[in-house]
Amino acid sequence: MSLRVRLAATLAFVALVTAGVVAIASPVVIGRGFAQIEAGDLGGPGPGAGQGPGPMAGLHAQQVQQETVVTLVVIALAAAAAASIIGIVLAGRIVEPLGRLGAAAAAVARGDLGRRSGLADRSDEIGALGRSFDAMATDLEQAEASRRRFLQDAAHELKTPLAVIDATTTAVIDGVYSHEDRHLQTIRDQSRLLARIVDDLRTISLAEAGELPLRRERIAVDELAAEVTAAFAARAVAADIRLAGDVAPGLLVHADPDRLKQVLGALLDNAIRHTPPGGAFVVEGRSSSDSVRIGVRDSGPGVQPADLAHIFERFYQADPARDRSTGTSGLGLSIVRAIIDAHGGAVGAENVDGGGARIWVELPAAQPPASGTPPAHR
Repeated sequence: MSLRVRLAATLAFVALVTAGVVAIASPVVIGRGFAQIEAGDLGGPGPGAGQGPGPMAGLHAQQVQQETVVTLVVIALAAAAAASIIGIVLAGRIVEPLGRLGAAAAAVARGDLGRRSGLADRSDEIGALGRSFDAMATDLEQAEASRRRFLQDAAHELKTPLAVIDATTTAVIDGVYSHEDRHLQTIRDQSRLLARIVDDLRTISLAEAGELPLRRERIAVDELAAEVTAAFAARAVAADIRLAGDVAPGLLVHADPDRLKQVLGALLDNAIRHTPPGGAFVVEGRSSSDSVRIGVRDSGPGVQPADLAHIFERFYQADPARDRSTGTSGLGLSIVRAIIDAHGGAVGAENVDGGGARIWVELPAAQPPASGTPPAHR
């Protein structure tokens, strides 16, 4: 039964109890009044022969009338008071869950994010409110856990290059290391890694806040993919990895070309780092209804099923044994998700038959240019 119906029923019950008591008592009280009046009328000697109204009959009738009215008023007030007490008790039972919800809200406000309303099993409006509150508390709890994990991971990632810089400079100053360029190179590399982590964090923060500047234009996906793939060709050859492209011609998206290059570059960088020597990876591009999916399929070991849902999280490493010795910030796929989300697209990852993994992004397809319109970005 809904809360509205129960409140209405409570009010109706109070009114019915009051009316019922008055209705039951009225005939008794009125009947007694009439009996007293008749007794008074017949009790005194009349001016003529026989019995008749006495000289005090009018005064007696008025007194009986007043007593009757007072009695009815007292009965009505008593019935209303009793019904009100019953109504207060019933209303208290109805609003008691709201007090529990208020206590839970106060606990969450104090930082107890694990507190729940305990009302989710109800089927009325209070139950719906409780379920909404529990969902909000769960979201807050997960956001707080994510924030703490992010701070811990960020501190760890920043600490590593700082420790390397400190150790190298201390060794040079103390004379343990000679003043050689290779030590300065180490310091420079770690400084650049720090700058990259900070810049990547800023990019993600801007994207998540909806403030990442985007210069959208029509982009030919095959040509942009070829441009980015060519930039990674030398790295692939050095790692003994075959690099191929399989992007359907004519695919168009409306996006920021620099940001899309950044996204594809992060996917290629991830594929190179997870593909063993002698392996291969392919840049793919396909259309799907009103969207375009761009992905990179590698021939590496794939991703554990438990890790697939987490690889786009900040600093997440499916293999805890891996480190940042390759100069990556650990934020590449997080940036991919942030940029694609800012474009209104989607990201995903999956293992492929025969080994390897495919990481893809999906963007809304752009309409072909009208006659006389400048060509897409190349």
